[in-house]
Amino acid sequence: MKMDSDLLHSPAVGLAEEEEADMNDWKLPLAFMKKRHSEKIEGCKALAQSWRMKDRMKTVSVALVLCLNVGVDPPDVVKTSPCARLECWIDPLSMSPQKALETIGANLQKQYENWQPRARYKQSLDPTVDEVKKLCTSLRRNAKEERVLFHYNGHGVPRPTVNGEIWVFNKNYTQYIPLSIYDLQTWMGSPSIFVYDCSNAGIIVKSFKQFALQREQELEVAAINPSHPLAQMPLPPSMKNCIQLAACEASELLPMNPDLPADLFTSCLTTPIKIALRWFCMQKSAKLVPGVTLDLIEKIPGRLNDRRTPLGELNWIFTAITDTIAWNVLPRDLFQKLFRQDLLVASLFRNFLLAERIMRSYNCTPVSSPRLPPTYMHAMWQAWDLAVDICLSQLPTIIEEGTAFRHSPFFAEQLTAFQVWLTMGVENRNPPEQLPIVLQVLLSQVHRLRALDLLGRFLDLGPWAVSLALSVGIFPYVLKLLQSSARELRPLLVFIWAKILAVDSSCQADLVKDNGHKYFLSVLADSYMPAEHRTMAVFILAVIVNSYNTGQEACLQGNLIANCLEQLSDPHPLLRQWVAICLGRIWQNFDPARWCGVRDSAHEKLYTLLSDPIPEVRCAAVFALGTFVGNSAERTDHSTTIDHNVAMMLAQLINDGSPVVRKELVVALSHLVVQYESNFCTVALQFIEEEKNYTVPSPANTAEPGNLTPVRDSPAIPRLRSVNSYTNIRAATTARNLNKSLQNLNLNEEGGPAAFSPGNLSTSSSASSTLGSPDNDEYILSFETIDKMRRVSSYSSLNSLIGVSFNSVYTQIWRVLLHLAADPFPEVSDLAMKVLNSIAYKATMNARPQRILDSGSLTQSAPASPTSKGTHIHQAGGSPPMPSTSSSSLTNEVPKPPTREQPVTRPPYTPTLGGQAPHSHQFPRTRKMFDKGPEQAAEDGDEPGGHRNYISPALQTGLCDWSAKYFAQPVMKIPEEHDLESQVRMERQWRFLRNTRVRRQSRCITQRGVSRLDDQIFINRNPGVPSVVKFHPFNTCIAVADKDSICFWDWEKGERLDYFYNGNPRYTRITSMEYLNGHDCSLLLTATDDGALRIWKNFADQKNPEMVTAWQGLSDMLPTTRGQPTTSAHSAGMVVDWEQETGLLMTSGDVRVIRIWDTDREMKVQDIPTGADSCVTSLSCDSQRSLIVAGLGDGSVRVFDRRMGPNECRVMTYREHGAWVVKAHLQKETDGHIISVSVNGDVRFFEPRTPDSINVLQTVKGLTALDIHPQANLFACGSMNQFIAVYNANGDVISNIKYYDGFMGQRIGAISCLTFHPYWPHLAVGSNDYYMSIYSAEKRLR
Repeated sequence: MKMDSDLLHSPAVGLAEEEEADMNDWKLPLAFMKKRHSEKIEGCKALAQSWRMKDRMKTVSVALVLCLNVGVDPPDVVKTSPCARLECWIDPLSMSPQKALETIGANLQKQYENWQPRARYKQSLDPTVDEVKKLCTSLRRNAKEERVLFHYNGHGVPRPTVNGEIWVFNKNYTQYIPLSIYDLQTWMGSPSIFVYDCSNAGIIVKSFKQFALQREQELEVAAINPSHPLAQMPLPPSMKNCIQLAACEASELLPMNPDLPADLFTSCLTTPIKIALRWFCMQKSAKLVPGVTLDLIEKIPGRLNDRRTPLGELNWIFTAITDTIAWNVLPRDLFQKLFRQDLLVASLFRNFLLAERIMRSYNCTPVSSPRLPPTYMHAMWQAWDLAVDICLSQLPTIIEEGTAFRHSPFFAEQLTAFQVWLTMGVENRNPPEQLPIVLQVLLSQVHRLRALDLLGRFLDLGPWAVSLALSVGIFPYVLKLLQSSARELRPLLVFIWAKILAVDSSCQADLVKDNGHKYFLSVLADSYMPAEHRTMAVFILAVIVNSYNTGQEACLQGNLIANCLEQLSDPHPLLRQWVAICLGRIWQNFDPARWCGVRDSAHEKLYTLLSDPIPEVRCAAVFALGTFVGNSAERTDHSTTIDHNVAMMLAQLINDGSPVVRKELVVALSHLVVQYESNFCTVALQFIEEEKNYTVPSPANTAEPGNLTPVRDSPAIPRLRSVNSYTNIRAATTARNLNKSLQNLNLNEEGGPAAFSPGNLSTSSSASSTLGSPDNDEYILSFETIDKMRRVSSYSSLNSLIGVSFNSVYTQIWRVLLHLAADPFPEVSDLAMKVLNSIAYKATMNARPQRILDSGSLTQSAPASPTSKGTHIHQAGGSPPMPSTSSSSLTNEVPKPPTREQPVTRPPYTPTLGGQAPHSHQFPRTRKMFDKGPEQAAEDGDEPGGHRNYISPALQTGLCDWSAKYFAQPVMKIPEEHDLESQVRMERQWRFLRNTRVRRQSRCITQRGVSRLDDQIFINRNPGVPSVVKFHPFNTCIAVADKDSICFWDWEKGERLDYFYNGNPRYTRITSMEYLNGHDCSLLLTATDDGALRIWKNFADQKNPEMVTAWQGLSDMLPTTRGQPTTSAHSAGMVVDWEQETGLLMTSGDVRVIRIWDTDREMKVQDIPTGADSCVTSLSCDSQRSLIVAGLGDGSVRVFDRRMGPNECRVMTYREHGAWVVKAHLQKETDGHIISVSVNGDVRFFEPRTPDSINVLQTVKGLTALDIHPQANLFACGSMNQFIAVYNANGDVISNIKYYDGFMGQRIGAISCLTFHPYWPHLAVGSNDYYMSIYSAEKRLR
């Protein structure tokens, strides 16, 4: 609703009022606002997971090529004096040239071995071209597809040339010989990594790229033109996977500072900590650390790989910092390639970031290919300087006095920074810089607990956070931690793994491979674990066994089934739900698990969950039982008996209040249908035969044939909105189609006795789907056929069927499916139609192929004839009671209106009648229910055998994936409605203030007393004859229902807001409506006289109305009075009363009980027998006193106390009315009276505790409608005599309304319905002439 600015600033809303608003409205529960009602039941979109390295690599061979020629300087470099001399920390002049060369070579190898000890190292000291060639080709041969490293030190040879050459020697060391990079590429092949430590090294990188490009072009030429000379040569290797690191740009010389090593670049890459500490000491800031000298640095205690020592800790901090800088600066895919694919490459690149920082301070710019963004100014370097500072400042005392080493606060501080990011940040912001550090901290036992806790909180932010953490490389760490036995880590690890698996279920294989599933099995079996952690553990196990045979076997051996069965009765609903899903998945297509379940009577233990108060738990239990019977292994008598038992237990859920459960039920039964296909085909054939041969007496037989023509010729669009997609009238098809539908409408509305006749549907009886046959998307069985089958089955002699006894399980399950095919919730009926038609298709194809091809149709005569038995829908006149089976409530259910014209049953391969294209092409029914979509069927080709796939794999509801979404979404975040600052909360507060204002202002008016009520404030012609009308309690919207559609009007502005089709079948009508959650987010409930309840949202606000839920509120509506075009005085239809405070819905009507539904549990909680032999015409309840008052068709008024048992709950019966009770109203106050009125116009007041009326008033006779104002002590009567009388509590007439205002005094029509506004003194009146008017008290009062 739009917030009116004037309303917001209205002085009427005082402070005291706000308190009142807070008290009442905030406490009221909301119905049908759970996630299952507000979102589609489907999993979250799978994020493309790029974190797994498709191609992990190893650097297996290393060529160390040193061209030093100790003692001889190359001609093109003028060295300073003194000059940088150290190579690999050795002064070459301190020993003989040959010894120096060998020592330097050995040292360089040791430095590399620190990073990659397992590689094959080959030194080539002062080599010739041939030696380099031999070395490179042999290393490539041994490395095969793995990576080779080529390290080149050119300090003793001239600089690289612009032509792309580096220099080596001749045999006698008398000449420098050029070596082309092109040749080097050929020998080295790919993948390779090149390190160039020489001046002007950038030239090599440029040449390398040019040669690589040239190779690509040669490859292309050879591919296009095989006769080209290049194509005859062996193909050159592609250089795409090559990485290069060069010490400086093309125009730069290496630094010659005597305090630095000559191979500064190599030192940075291979001994980073040593050079970083030396460089730190050479900076001015180092003077702030007293007593630290270059000599002292050499003495830092510890080993690089021992994190507890000073040197090891520095190395660890350095790794964390360089990794973090890279992760924050590099694009994700480049980071993965350089820092996660290959251990040696990752180390070299981390160290390269240090080289960039140090060498830039000497005006040298290291170059890499692929090029990295500059990182030398990154803020994390300051954290490094601080860590070095803290470490070095302790050195003098540690070395001289032997004091203990104080560990660096670096990691704790970085975790705090991460924590600040988590607690302070907003939703959409940059990812936290510290994520890679959190990863490093997992290695440390000291900070592990805190790091896991923060990591869990980060992953809880949503799937994007999980993807980020996986891309940083968290996976191997948390996998390794599952080997830890520390109990305190259990809750954290379970939480983290649940988050990971909710986003990327492919990790199931890694877990099983590393025996990780055992960890979660032990958590699940640990009764001391809180329920939510066991829930996550069982969710993880449910992912491990999901369609993964190895996982199923591993968990079966780990005793998962027994573990799960023990927890089925746990008080925590989410745990019960996931235990059931986990069981359903472990025995899905895995027979050993099923038999293990049978031995533990798993199916019987699951039965208790079928009546669980939480719909999702019932749903999970149905899923588990469905996969239990859906196993494809060979059947024994024992297993068949079990399947039958399970099927009959499942059948009891046929009238469950939740469509999610019923959808799952259809899928579960479809598994059974697939298992026992031949039995079901037999049943189907029998039902099809019965349906054709049996004529049910029907009013349709008397309808004139003329009535049928327009329906058959038009593509029978359902009125105004299509049944299945419930699209908005505003977007209704095209103008032409709309006109046709309106033409149908008029024909049916005003066609005299035919108005309610279902015969009008006769030939237009199909619903398109992809189930008929592979090349034809027609249904074999239409809604109408199915409806007729369902009613025929109740009294035809199915005994004649040999081999299938009358009450066989298959027959009963078929009936259950027939019932579900007429479900008021479209997705349920669609699924059931799919299953039924799949079997019908197979049955007709297998049983009578030749007959199908001979006759044009399965019906007995051409469908054009209106009296043809096969094509009519027959109205059940009054079916005798069925034998008492569990499906006795399946009889009088109704089909949905057709969506398209088509003969009732059609052979798959014949053209449509009259050669016209099937209308399904004109009106596709959108179905988004299946994850896999029904297209899969097209692959089966034409043979009917392929059809088995139609209903087995493709049929699923998405429930499990949708449930898993819970773990992918934030769990710890405050829900929006509880966040005081959120928009949702503000809007709610606004609505509650508006409610308070309406209550207060209307109270002022009613307390002053209303002396007249005939000021017409609204009149408009409704699209259909108003049958039920309902004011919204707080805004200016009024809902007006006609037979099967609802129109919304704004009575203040006088404009129509919306009009949509309710989806009830053609021969049923809406008989009552209620606003649910009227104080907040309103929903509209409609009840039809076939016992169906539908709940709508998004109406009257520019959105498309959507069905939230629908269910069969009353299953045994007595059909004697249904479907006759009579006044409400002969048929009560369905009456309801809604209690917002308790969330209970009372339903009754043409039945002998009052059924109470709990909307929170979405299940029936109580059936109160009325004890009368007539219908209930009016219901009114009071939650404070737990009383229900019912007015009945026999004139009695009965009072029930719902706290008592079914036999003693009727506490009072008043029999003072002689005729049909139009209205019975129970006042809500603690000592409120019962007011009841009959058709004869006598108004009686009863005190619930006394047996006789305390007051009687006489009003007009021949009442058709009456309402009592709950606040103002007024009641209004509408009669057949075309006038409305309004009375006050004393029985005085205060207004008589006979004419419309402004229509030249046109007389009002016969009153079809009237109702008071719950607060304002407004009376809405609908009459048979389509007009809808509202009257109110005189203006001065308002």
